[in-house]
Amino acid sequence: MRRPSAFLTRDDRRCSVCSSNHFRLHPIRKVATRMGKQLIQTHQFSNGLTLVAETMDDVQSAAFSILVPSGSIYDPPNRRGTASILSELITRGAGPFDSQQLSCALDDLGVQRHEGITSGHITFSGATLAGNLAETLKIYGEILKNPHLPVNQFDAARAGIAQALLSVEDDARQKALVELKRHAFPAPWGLPNDGELEHLEFITIDDVRALYDACFHPNETIIGVAGNVDFEQVKQVIEELFGDWKTSSISEEPAMVFADENRFFTEQDTTQTHLGIAYDAVPYGHPEYYAAWAAVGILSGGMSARLFTEVREKRGLCYTVSASLSGMPGLGRVLCYAGTTSERAQETLDVTLHELTRLGDGIDESELERCKARAKSSLIMSQESTSSRAGSIARDWFYLKRITTLDQINDEIQQLTTDRVLNYIHAHPAANFTVLTIGPQPLEVPSDIS
Repeated sequence: MRRPSAFLTRDDRRCSVCSSNHFRLHPIRKVATRMGKQLIQTHQFSNGLTLVAETMDDVQSAAFSILVPSGSIYDPPNRRGTASILSELITRGAGPFDSQQLSCALDDLGVQRHEGITSGHITFSGATLAGNLAETLKIYGEILKNPHLPVNQFDAARAGIAQALLSVEDDARQKALVELKRHAFPAPWGLPNDGELEHLEFITIDDVRALYDACFHPNETIIGVAGNVDFEQVKQVIEELFGDWKTSSISEEPAMVFADENRFFTEQDTTQTHLGIAYDAVPYGHPEYYAAWAAVGILSGGMSARLFTEVREKRGLCYTVSASLSGMPGLGRVLCYAGTTSERAQETLDVTLHELTRLGDGIDESELERCKARAKSSLIMSQESTSSRAGSIARDWFYLKRITTLDQINDEIQQLTTDRVLNYIHAHPAANFTVLTIGPQPLEVPSDIS
């Protein structure tokens, strides 16, 4: 695997305020961007908390997305799953609310909500009527700053995580994707977000509380808000709710550990074989990111895409095949999956690899136009969803420290040409494959494939 390019590795991105290689506390700042109908404004509070908001006057709802830098990469090495348990436990009582009272309070406000975990963050998201946003954020202020983390609910939270991990073991397709990510990305970024089953029994409530104390702080926490909101009012609400949240030292991201091997086999007594293939791509934020997106879309962007047509429809080799563009700060990968019978597994692997490597031989204009049409539909639907916009602007701020508007995305996509996509493919060819097999026997990677 190639190492991340220097210009986008997280340690090397330069702060726009002081030009140093970090993102720490800086004076209050505010930026407003208007393109088309979008109004996006940002503000960093004195304790380091960042608010990113998009005003959408033609809706009645408001949504939020809160990213706290406390994801699975911050798990202790021998306690993988600590952050996942924390994400389960943290909403089971906070401030003046016990677990049931907290749930009822959010239900009374009509909040459609979700808590989850990614490699980098514990996330809190929700949507409600715009008039209920302030009261909703007040409750989340208690969750973030004053969680109970009750010991009497610890076992139930841990059992829920164990159940989620066991369900992966029972689903070979999901297992293949989890294991492909494990091997395609450096540790700990590639490790399962829910942790490791064998670690759970050793995790204690003290471990969970220690992780909370180490990671839950306002600096580097991002709150994205989108909907029928007034920016100045939202900023005032956030100041009142989170202004007293004390800054603490930032937990350092652990060092990345790259795998030395790129062929992996897990024996499973079954009539099916599950294949995972990964190879290098550019990360989000790279100047050629949208060319990379188009290349993957031509491979796997619906039933007219190449993998579906060539591997499944023409040859009937598999019952499902797909590819997606995935990444972490500074590193992008294409992840492919195919599920087939064990008798046809070798041929499925051979044909899939052939389709990946021959993409650079040429692209039809119609293939690119279909990608653009799908993107336009997706952008229109995203523009109508406050939840989608809140999540997108929060993620943009994390990855880029700026917001990419829908108009900018549309412009990038519409300016793509077959020559530009081919130039990207030639500069970043499908090669250096990581290949994962789950089935009764290992498969051979063709000798002419690097």
